[in-house]
Amino acid sequence: MEHITHFFLNIVEHAGYPGLFFVMIIGNLGIPAGLELVVPAAGALAATGHFSSVWLVAVVALAGDVVGQTILYFVGVAGGRPFVVRYGKFLKLDEQKLDKFHEFYQRYGSIVVFVCRFLPFVRGISGLPAGVSRMPKRYFLAYTAAGSAVFCFALAYLGSMFGRHFNEISPLIHKASTALIVLILLAIVVFVGSRVVARRKASQPL
Repeated sequence: MEHITHFFLNIVEHAGYPGLFFVMIIGNLGIPAGLELVVPAAGALAATGHFSSVWLVAVVALAGDVVGQTILYFVGVAGGRPFVVRYGKFLKLDEQKLDKFHEFYQRYGSIVVFVCRFLPFVRGISGLPAGVSRMPKRYFLAYTAAGSAVFCFALAYLGSMFGRHFNEISPLIHKASTALIVLILLAIVVFVGSRVVARRKASQPL
């Protein structure tokens, strides 16, 4: 996994913004590109002058994120469950996991896609079950873009804070990225949970 991530980091470093865009797409097609480290690394490259702006890094990463997930979404729409049955093993997605996603989607709605943007591995394939479940395209794109924006801007900024020292402390950066994602996810869970509790209380008869 570490060697694969370094391979993609080299692409970003040598190919610039197009390389970052390409790697983000690849990382959203079920390939373990290590985006939790790639995005902070790109932010660090911006801080050292390799990229022109950390914010442009985040925007390019966001665009690649959304494009990659949109491709998987339409694959899911076109291929449906038979596609998952035949090829899901290559993405570590089986019918049981597909049913679980559909169950969460039916229970909580399109916000499930937003939450998936912060779950390691799951974020790289969430567009496929969303397409199979026929989630409305406008909601899928909106929640995917919103979750990806938080992910990309937060991690790019995190990487920019360390700049030239990124290579020296990259293992710590990876842990920091994971911790940041967990904190964001916990905040989302607390927010959604409070909304659900409030809604249930409001629906109860006086």
